[in-house]
Amino acid sequence: MLKEIDMPPADAAIAPAATARDALGRVPWLDAVPAATLDALAQHAVLHRMPPDSQLFEQAEIPTFALLLLSGSVELLGVRGKEETLVEFVRGPDLILPAAVLNQQPYLMRARVLGEAWLVMVQASTFRDAVAADHALALAVLSCQAAQFRRQIKHAKNLQLRSAEERIGCYLMGLLAAVPPGEPVRLPLEKRLIASQLGMTRETFSRTLSAVARRGIRVDGDMVMLEDAAAAQAHFALDPLLDGPEAIIPLPRKET
Repeated sequence: MLKEIDMPPADAAIAPAATARDALGRVPWLDAVPAATLDALAQHAVLHRMPPDSQLFEQAEIPTFALLLLSGSVELLGVRGKEETLVEFVRGPDLILPAAVLNQQPYLMRARVLGEAWLVMVQASTFRDAVAADHALALAVLSCQAAQFRRQIKHAKNLQLRSAEERIGCYLMGLLAAVPPGEPVRLPLEKRLIASQLGMTRETFSRTLSAVARRGIRVDGDMVMLEDAAAAQAHFALDPLLDGPEAIIPLPRKET
């Protein structure tokens, strides 16, 4: 047994827990998993706090743990030489690249913590055995991967169907939708990371902000303000098939 060591998300982050078992019991999409299975996972798991800017794993690394992000956020970065590009920004509660763990294959991306994060780290072999043995856990993991797949499809559509101005405008409208009308909102990431996530250079992002400002959304430093709601909504209408979070909703288990 290991010793114990803490853009709008689909689910609220999990409050800090005292043990790995306690944390697993607080994850909403694990509610249907039997207590015995969660107990078995916790016996080979550690609850761990990761400080800001710490690296969880490197691209091409073979997973030794299944990583359940409880709270905080993680950057998934594609790497080529010294160049990095942000592929996805993950918030808890979510599994970090579970496909690599399940298939015992190398990670396709680097993972780095942005701000403080709490994770449950389950030994990879234990996690695979539990998924293979427990139907409810398999359904929960399947639902998690389904939500991740849908996020990536939305991301690909956003890059291919919208101009740079539309991508930035809709991104900012999504941030503004989370606060009361008239209130400014702070950018959740550095501008270079937002630019990377939106498929453009930092320079293109900065130049395009002036065009977005003419449509009613102004960015001053890292603060976003909606100055003309009618103009912004006319040019940057959010689409549920392109924008917004994807909830993790496990299929109900069928009794035989």
